[in-house]
Amino acid sequence: MGKQILIKPLITEKSNRLSEKLAQYTFVVAKGTNKIEIKTAVEKLYSVNVESVNTFTVPGKVKNRNTKTGVVKGRKPSFKKAIVTLATGEEINFFGDL
Repeated sequence: MGKQILIKPLITEKSNRLSEKLAQYTFVVAKGTNKIEIKTAVEKLYSVNVESVNTFTVPGKVKNRNTKTGVVKGRKPSFKKAIVTLATGEEINFFGDL
């Protein structure tokens, strides 16, 4: 089947604001993918026209958590993020009819 390009859509306050005002949608994508692969995957999966794709890698962070037994130190992994701009008048509905 090939590698999975789109891992999941990112749903945050900022991404909701981008989607409402500018028709931009945010996805977590596989690290090795390029903009052309992301564009074709979004067009095929959601049947929309993609105007542009912006990508960047979000760096990993060190996290500390206090527990009964002491401080637990861990690390959140880095991931690649893509912001996809759709053609005017098009939209993606992640939630369906809730």
